Amino acid sequence: MNSCPEASVYMVELSSINRHDINNQVTVILGFLQMLEAKQPDPSLSEYFRTLKTASKRISAMIQFGKEYEKIGVTAPVWQECRTLVDAAAMQASLGTIAVKNDLPAHAEVFADPLIEKVFYNLMDNAIRYGGTITTIRFSLEARNGDMILVCEDDGEGIVADEKNVIFERGFGKNTGLGLALSREILSITGITISETGEPGKGARFELMIPGEAFRFAPSRKE
Repeated sequence: MNSCPEASVYMVELSSINRHDINNQVTVILGFLQMLEAKQPDPSLSEYFRTLKTASKRISAMIQFGKEYEKIGVTAPVWQECRTLVDAAAMQASLGTIAVKNDLPAHAEVFADPLIEKVFYNLMDNAIRYGGTITTIRFSLEARNGDMILVCEDDGEGIVADEKNVIFERGFGKNTGLGLALSREILSITGITISETGEPGKGARFELMIPGEAFRFAPSRKE
């Protein structure tokens, strides 16, 4: 049976309305929790309040994840300059004193879902949140076995061996654990994979393996 375009549009709009309403109710819950906590500063209840607020924030984050997830694959992949994507993401990140070293060559392009900018933002955001004494986030490019490896590395605390695979699962992490899961989904649209290969204690290192057909130097300006 052929799907009805009008019905699909209606379902998307309905989903958006429901998501907005749920998020509003979560905001109400958080507001009243803060009021209750202020009125009853009982130390024995502190852990309960903290648990409730954390759960509410996770629900809100999951709703946001659903909103972003719906966008993946909606727009056809396009060629995008890697260096420009990193610069754009850096402008959105709360870097503070952390420096972003963009060593990606000019005119290097990746064929990917238009949402790939969120991948670079999420990598920076994770480094900022969990890097500890991090001072620098560096992006670079390496050739390996016919593929191109786009590297994002920092000089922070790194990721322990037991977490290197599970960090890409939804719900894992100290915050919401959704950023890296979303990033993996965005990249997979054009066959790009992501892995963490850093050495614990010496910084995190994320490698985006870009298949040969998904990477190029801009034809008219090849260097």
